[in-house]
This record gives sequence, structure tokens and C-alpha cells, in this order.
Amino acid sequence: MSLFDYDEAFSRNIGWVTQSEQALLRSKRVAIAGMGGVGGVHLLTMSRLGIGAFNLSDFDRFDVANFNRQAGAMMSTLGKPKVEVLRDMACDINPQLDIRLFPEGIDDHNLDSFLEGVDLYIDSLDFFAFEARKKMFKACAAKGIPAITAAPLGMGTAFLAFLPGSMTFEEYFRMEGHDDFEQGLRFLMGLAPARLHMRYLVDPSRIRLDLKKGPSTIMACQLCSGVAATQALKILLNRGEVVTAPYGLHFDAYANTLVRTYIPWGNNNPMQRLKLAIGRKMLGKQLTQITKATQTEQPLRVIEKILDLARWAPSGDNTQVWRFEIVDDQHVVIHGADTRDHVVYDVDGRPSQISIGALIENIHIAAAHFGLGVSYQRRGHASNETEPTFDVRFTPDTNIKPNKLYDFIQLRTVQRRPLQTRPLTAQEKQLLKQAVGDQFNITWLEGRSTRWEMAKLLFQNAKIRLTMPEAYHVHKAIIEWDAQFSEDRLPDQAVGLDPVGLKLMRWAMQSWSRVKFLNTYLAGTWLPRIQLDLIPGLACGAHFVLTAQQEPKTVDDYIEAGRALQRFWLTATQLGLQLQPEMTPLIFSWYVQQDKRFSTEASLWSQAQRLRQRFITLISEQTLRQAVFVGRIGAGPVAIARSTRLPLAKLIYQPPKSS
Repeated sequence: MSLFDYDEAFSRNIGWVTQSEQALLRSKRVAIAGMGGVGGVHLLTMSRLGIGAFNLSDFDRFDVANFNRQAGAMMSTLGKPKVEVLRDMACDINPQLDIRLFPEGIDDHNLDSFLEGVDLYIDSLDFFAFEARKKMFKACAAKGIPAITAAPLGMGTAFLAFLPGSMTFEEYFRMEGHDDFEQGLRFLMGLAPARLHMRYLVDPSRIRLDLKKGPSTIMACQLCSGVAATQALKILLNRGEVVTAPYGLHFDAYANTLVRTYIPWGNNNPMQRLKLAIGRKMLGKQLTQITKATQTEQPLRVIEKILDLARWAPSGDNTQVWRFEIVDDQHVVIHGADTRDHVVYDVDGRPSQISIGALIENIHIAAAHFGLGVSYQRRGHASNETEPTFDVRFTPDTNIKPNKLYDFIQLRTVQRRPLQTRPLTAQEKQLLKQAVGDQFNITWLEGRSTRWEMAKLLFQNAKIRLTMPEAYHVHKAIIEWDAQFSEDRLPDQAVGLDPVGLKLMRWAMQSWSRVKFLNTYLAGTWLPRIQLDLIPGLACGAHFVLTAQQEPKTVDDYIEAGRALQRFWLTATQLGLQLQPEMTPLIFSWYVQQDKRFSTEASLWSQAQRLRQRFITLISEQTLRQAVFVGRIGAGPVAIARSTRLPLAKLIYQPPKSS
């Protein structure tokens, strides 16, 4: 005897719908094409709403890559057909459901059957299924079937409805007669003209147009279902306003924003055509940098997964001073380098060596995740400091435990904007001290008066940095303009200047003569020094100096410093703290300590000497001699613009060509 009772099962809907409306919903048939991220959630949501019948289509099977967002993706369903799994889940909610399956997908021969007796069509096809989607919406328009789509974008959803008698799908998107790239552009720009989701994309390299892949979240899929089901209820019950094309809705939970979009004439709108032209140029540029894939991307080997994560180590100005030579699955050679010959900040290659140390620490952390121990050896200890080379070997180790810092490697970033001034807690400082290990110490510069002294030191230091021709050439080369992210440089939106400051800097950076003119006649260093040094120097929880127990002197000393720094930085990220390097005062102090001139501008030498003396007054000469890293830290928002990294394929070592 069945324990299921329809009226009891959906009685909690009554109040928002009437008893008779619930009975009407029971009589409705909804067609859903696609049982993936949004389609599966649509089905389960509509089943709990009490819809009585469905036509479902999908030819795919579940795999591990579906786990982050698809309702039916579980260990118990791996390799199983999606339509069958979701049918069973829906029938577990309502065993009286009438479900028709189309496991071979939808094409010309079964399109009419799929839409037979349907009261509403919900589009859940893969983003790139342009031909199938166009045919489906065209058939719905011809048959007078309401058709809706809710796209998962970032952590939100964009909704459009195409109802009988209103603007059609093709009239809105204007996709007919265009190639896949143009159709994709028109579909995306038409779905989400507000582009709310692009404000917080942290790794654009994950958008692979060539492989028809992109990042996704379960939050977006769930929001799609809520919005679509609500509009479906209004359509099926014929009550309440339904937003129909050319109007749409875009709600983004991360951006805390709801926008009612409106594109009269759809993609034929003059302003929209201009946006399409801009998008075409931007995405076209991206596509030219991607090798066209002819088959599915091959899964990475374990050693490649380790290196793919390790490459997210910090490096000065995103220079990425390493290349990987994969000898076999247990042996990698790291070909390091430094930039001392053309970057004034890379004094004796020390900052580059610290970066390589951070890379090696990432390798240890990532390898532990796969149950592998790591040993490494630098080749030629006494020579070849400018191109340090390391043999890294991996050994299975059943006793090794995954490192909790693994999950924070890609989240670690630089925040150059003001932070909260609340002091770090005793527990936070204790955990950060534990992270660096016994061979390193942390000197904290905290409290309002000490932060003020450090801010003034940074303000003085910035004048050297901004009036030095050697630094100008570095700054000009490392900035990528009009960018939120950059694979191999620093995006301008991550610099920390406001829009006025950015425009002024961009104008000045066109030539050294412009920089000198600004500095000489218009106090050109004041605005960046205030915004990038003085204000952030005050607006933080503390400044810190990472010091070695003994004064570091060798490449290996700085490699170990980099490993300690990376543990410190990842632990800070784990604690929800933000960090910004403040290395140039230390770098100029290194130059003075070695009596090594760093600029053709003679006046800068005496300024650097005074800077070093001021630093000594603040932390002591011995601390300065043992220092390997300086930065500021504090609670605050995560940076929304950042440097990313070159893809692993571009970091594979290429032997120099013989002459």
C-alpha cells in the first residue's frame, strides 16, 4: 500500500496557491531539455511544486566533473544516464508522475513528439547547443508554447521569457546565419546585458571558449530554478506579471544586485550592436591566443596537477621566474631565473629566489594532497645563481597527510587597497608564527603610532620609487591597461589607484619626460604616494617583517625564506586576512648595505641612506639585516582584480636553441 498522498505531499503550497490552482498544476506537462546543472534542479523544483507530468531529454551520463553543481551527480550515479537518474529522483518525490524520456536527445525526428501536449518549455540545454536551442524555441513559437530560459551566470541568474504573441527568440537574439563564435557572443550579450557576474570572476583562464567550457556554481543553478519555477507558476496559472522579451531579469546574489534589463529590438538595437562590436573585438583577441582544440582536453596527470597548482606561487610583478621540465611522473626539473639584469627591484636575484622558494612550498603542499613526499636538490650550489636549477622528486608516502593549506593556494592574492585597522588577535599571530617554523621570526609593527611611522616611511620610500628612471621602465612594462586580470603582468585595476589616479598614471607612463614634467611642476608623486603608500600604510591591522634566525646570504637561504613566506601567506588567507608586500624599503636598504648604486639619479642615493636609517630606528639594524620580507596585513575584502598565471602549457621548459 502506497504511503504517498498528493494532496498531503503538496499541502504546504496552499496559501501561496489555492486548492484549485494546485489541482491545475497537477494537470500540467512541462518539457525540459537538458538534465545537467540547471535542468536537474528545474525538474526537482517543479516536482515539489506539484507539476504532474514532464518530458525530459538528455543523452549524457554523469561524471565527476558534474559534482559541483548537478543535482543527480553522486558517487552512486557515476556513468549512469542523466535522464534516468533524474526521473528516479523526481518519482521519489512524486511516484504518480507521468514522465516521458528522450534519452537520445532532441533532433528533427523527435522534436514534435518532445513538445506534444506540453504546456511550458524550460530551456536547460548546454550554453553552446545553439542549433538545438534555436530549433526548440522556433518550434515552441510555431506551436504557441510558452518558452523560458534561466542562465546560470557566476553566482546569479539571467531570465528571459518568450511567450505566444510576444517577441520571439530569433527576433531577440538574431543568431541565424552566424558562426558559433558570433552566436555565442550574441547569446551571452543578449542573456546578460548587465554583466553583473563579470565583476568578481577571479580566474578568467578557466573560461575556455575553444573547449566550450567555463566555470560554474551550484548557487547559480539553484537561483535559476527558483526564478524559472516562479515565472513558470505564473505562466501555468495565468496570474501575475511575467517579464517577457525584450525585458529580462538578472539577479546576482554575490553582487547583491537585481537588474530589470531591457533591449528594444534585441540584438538589433543600435547600442547593443555597439556592445557586440566591442565584445567581438575583446573575445576575438582572446581567441587568437588560444589554440583551437579539435578534441576533448586530455585530463592532467598527477604530476601535471601538482605543477598546475604550484604555478600560483607569488612572484614579483607576476614575472613567474620558473619553467618546468617533466622528466617522468616522479621527477621534475625546475629551471629558475632572476631578473636582476633589467629589474632594479631584483637586487642580487633575492626576490626571485624567494618566489622560487614559494613555488617549491606549493609543490610540497600539492604533492601531499596526492599522497606524495617531495625531495629537492639545487644543482651546482656554488655557481649559476642567476639561473638556479632544481631536481624535484616525488615518492609515494602512505604516512603523509593532506595539508590544509592546499585549498588556499589559488585564493592567495595581493590586496593593495585599504584594510580594516582592527589589531590581529593573539590566536591569529600565534598561527602565523607557527606557519613560518622555527628558523624564522615575525616582527610586528602594530598600533596606531607605529603604523603611522611605517606609513611615513613608505611615503618617503615611494618618492624614490617614482622618481627613478630605472623603476619607470619596470613600471611601464609590467602594467596591463584596461584589465581586471592579467596572466603575465599586473592589471591596472589591481594597482590600487582611483580612476583619476589611473588616468593620470596612464598618461604619464607614455614617456619618462612626462613623468619628469609631472614630478617637477605638478607634484606628480603626491597622488600615487598618498593613495598607494600613506593611506594603505595606515589602513591595516599591522605591518610585519619576516626575519631569518641567521642573516641570509646564499640562494638556498632565500629559497627557504620563500617557503616560509608562502606558508605565512597561505595561513593568512586561511584566516581570512589580506596581505600586501612592502618590499621596496627592504630592497633599497639592501643596496645601501652593500654600498651598491642603483640609479643614475645621484640624489636618490642619499634619500635611500636616510630611508634605511629610518627603517633601523623602527625595527633595529640586526632585524633589518636578517629581514627577508616586509608587508602589511589585516582583515578586509578579497581583491576583485588580480594577476593570474600563465597556463601550465606555457610554463614548460624549452631548451635554448644552439647557435
